[in-house]
Amino acid sequence: MTRWRPLPDVRPREARHLVEQLRALKDRTGLSLAELARRTAYSKSSWQRYLSGAKQPPRGAVQALCRMAGTEQVRLPALWDLADRTWPHGAAVAAGPAEPVADEPPTGAAYRRWRAAAPTGAAYRRWRAAALVSFGVIVVLPAWLLWVLPVGSG
Repeated sequence: MTRWRPLPDVRPREARHLVEQLRALKDRTGLSLAELARRTAYSKSSWQRYLSGAKQPPRGAVQALCRMAGTEQVRLPALWDLADRTWPHGAAVAAGPAEPVADEPPTGAAYRRWRAAAPTGAAYRRWRAAALVSFGVIVVLPAWLLWVLPVGSG
């Protein structure tokens, strides 16, 4: 069994409970972080951040760990849903320096904010039309005026 460092008290109770359950599940598998990384789509350093409480694990990581442990895949994802509502998204982490992770898509509330900001349907068509008009005004119109208007001969 791995000796885990205490979780930071700045985390909400639901988030700490999720990480504690993930730690127990990881210990139950008997896998090292490197072996867990080889068997899942998440790197060793990502698993370190998730199990230290430094970063909220994606829902897919929770499900992957459940599969590795051969346990039900209902209870921990439900616990993830509770923790996701309280996890301080985008806040500075007391457990260590924040590291940008470019290989993982946004999750939880970050994904919902990103998705809500993305234009869809009619909004996307309006955005595209505005972009084309802007391009015409900024680039095409001055070029056309330079071509059409006579330059002073003299």
